[in-house]
This record gives sequence, structure tokens and C-alpha cells, in this order.
Amino acid sequence: MPNDDQQDRPTSDRHVPVLLERCVTLLSGGVEAAIAAGRTPVVVDATLGMGGHSEAILARFPTATLVGIDRDEQALALAGARLAPFGERARLVHAVYDEIPEVLEELGLPGADGILMDLGVSSMQLDERERGFAYSYDAPLDMRMDTSRGPTAADVVNTYSVEDLVRIIRSWGEEKFAGRIAKNIVAERQKQPFTTTGQLVEAIRAVVPAAAARTGGHPAKRTFQALRIEVNEELDVLERAVPAAIGALTLGGRIVVMSYHSLEDRIVKAALQSRSRSTAPPGFPVELEEHRPELKIITKGTEVPTEAEIAENPRAASARLRAAERIRARSGA
Repeated sequence: MPNDDQQDRPTSDRHVPVLLERCVTLLSGGVEAAIAAGRTPVVVDATLGMGGHSEAILARFPTATLVGIDRDEQALALAGARLAPFGERARLVHAVYDEIPEVLEELGLPGADGILMDLGVSSMQLDERERGFAYSYDAPLDMRMDTSRGPTAADVVNTYSVEDLVRIIRSWGEEKFAGRIAKNIVAERQKQPFTTTGQLVEAIRAVVPAAAARTGGHPAKRTFQALRIEVNEELDVLERAVPAAIGALTLGGRIVVMSYHSLEDRIVKAALQSRSRSTAPPGFPVELEEHRPELKIITKGTEVPTEAEIAENPRAASARLRAAERIRARSGA
């Protein structure tokens, strides 16, 4: 739980980036390929957050241009202050990370030599109580990553049907008590609309068996995850974002993705693996250029954090890391 003066602390003190050294090292191959080709390296931090990864990238690669993307205007402001010493090398954009190709085009950049995606909710969003992402303290029931637009979690729980609530809690939260929880949410909102996280936690706690809570963690954890994914359309965005990012990579460029639950990791795995296989028809006598794999997977399956990395940042415990390198030039590039 954050201290009351959390917002007044320097951003670098408030944020320990997940798997920082490993991510920067994986991106280095793409940067080196750009330098060898005589280009100024371009690295996209597609989920900028508080700018910790971006700061390390700019420091490690002194000739690189960093494009930082985030849908959260508060994150952009904090990261902007943190990255100000790097001047015009840091170019920050208010956008969603499935818009990488459009962002690069608007900035006049031909492609990306490295792309980093650190998925899920950011440390800042968890720590800012008024954002409503955490179930551990009472706050307005919001959960929007971009507070300038879209429905809140309160809108979802106060208006969705029982059937729709069951669907998202079961699908996005992988919650086996989704039916009980959805029915109680609808019953409770008829007495009083949900406006705070505390109200929602109590409605969930009332129907989740105590034994399940003892073995499966906080009883609201999975429902909160489901609502956050629904409010921010996270999996829909991710389904578009990974192929878009791959399409923006230059030859030798690398994509590095950290996910935090199985739903995200399955999407990332499928997208990377599909582009790392030949598309030649079975029995085809030769593999034409357009059939060759676009990517080479450079991580061994899904990599997990070490004990030292978890000790440095406990939020790294559930991280799953995948990375790939473009080995076939983009058509028209």
C-alpha cells in the first residue's frame, strides 16, 4: 500500500521497472542492427507508464530516439518530467498501443528497431487510490486507464445484465464463482448503485466461500481484473497491437512483451509463433521469399523472473516475457 505522500516522491523513487535489465538487453540487438545499417535507432516504449524502461533505454543507447506511447495522460505528464533531460530524443504521444504504425507515421519515422510492451495495469495506476484499480482500499469505482474517455467500472457493474457480468467475470477473470458474484452485484445495485471499490469488494466477499479465499488469494482479485480488462478493452487492443507492432519492425528489429496473466500471454504467444513459421503450402517444392518466417523467437518459451528480480520489484512475480526479432524485411521496406 502506498504512503500518503506517494505522489510527492520523485518518479524514479516510486517506480522500479519490471525486468529492466533483461528487457534493455533484449532490445539491444535491434538497436545495434540499426546502427550497423547507418540509421538512427528508434525504440518504441508502447506502454510508457512512469518512464522507467524508457529512461534506461535512452541512457543505454545514446544515439536512439525513444517514442513513448500511453493512453494515460497522468502517466505522460510524470514520464515527461522524468525524461526531460533527454530533450528531443524522447518523443511522447497520447495514444493506445495498437496505434504504433500511425504514431510512427505522424512522427515521420519509417519504422521501429525495438518495441517494448509492458502489459496490464501500471504501478502508478495501482498506487493512485482515486483510480479505483485496487481492491485493497476504498476508492471511486473507475478503472479507466484513460480518464478522459469511456465508461467506468461503475458503469459496467451498474448497467450490465447478469449474463454479461457472468461472461466477463468468467472469461476475463477466470473466476469460478462468476455466477454467484454477478447475481449478487445485480441484487445489491437495486438497493444502491455501486460507486466505490469497497462496496464491490463487500458484494463479492459475501458470496465467495471463505475456504476459496484462503487458498486463492483475495476474493475480489479476479473480478477486479475482469472489470479492468472490460473497461479498457485490453484484450481486444492487444489482439490488434502485437500484429501492428510486428508490422512496424525494421529488419533486425526486436519486439519484447511482458504479460501478467495467461489470457495476455496466449495472445502474445500466438501472434509471435504465427509469424515465426513458414507459410509455404504443404508439399510446396521451394520456399519463396514471401513464405519465409518474418520472425525468429529469441526467448526460450516464456521466460519468468528470477528470485532477485522479484525481490527488486514484487510486482514482477507474475511477469511472463517473450521476445522475437524480425528476420525478413517488410514488404515495400
